[in-house]
Amino acid sequence: MTMTTAAAHRAPRTLARFAQAAILVAAVADVFREVAVRNRHLHPTDASRHDSGFASIVFVYLMTLAVVLFLVWLARSRHNAQALSPGASLPGRVWTIGAWFVPGVHFFVPRGFVLGIGRASSPAWGQRRETALVNLWWGAWVGHAAVLTVGGRVAPGSMTVLVAASGLMCVAAVLLGVVIERVTALQSTALGAAVPVEPLGETV
Repeated sequence: MTMTTAAAHRAPRTLARFAQAAILVAAVADVFREVAVRNRHLHPTDASRHDSGFASIVFVYLMTLAVVLFLVWLARSRHNAQALSPGASLPGRVWTIGAWFVPGVHFFVPRGFVLGIGRASSPAWGQRRETALVNLWWGAWVGHAAVLTVGGRVAPGSMTVLVAASGLMCVAAVLLGVVIERVTALQSTALGAAVPVEPLGETV
């Protein structure tokens, strides 16, 4: 028995779980990093510099893992979405990943990729609810980057900057986890609904 093209794909559920966990852990590590960096600015001792450096290294490792897992999940989801909606206008495999690393472009273009993958995954993707979810996640992520960049120059060590940056990072992590869950669930349902096709004359 052969399966339809869509049925031959699988929603990346396990990959989604690992990505969600890594993203949340990285967000928590970022909070500790921000606290350590603020303490270094307020109390520039050898101990504070050591703590800040260690926290930053741990965060970089965890964030790198989270980014890799998320991008692998995104590539797999794009592949599934293309199979579910062959006529959908989706980015190529290379650009799906590469756009995140192009300065300036990474603040605008990837959001559209996620929306496109969601829409192509299932008719159940709601234009209002899911689009609002993606927009909230994207706004929190861009806001976090803006607060870190501006606040780090204008008011280094500020508690206000620390709370705002950490809060936005945690919100972005939670919302991204919800986005991953929604897309994966829709693909799982859509792919599971595909009907096996048995060629004429083939015995089982």
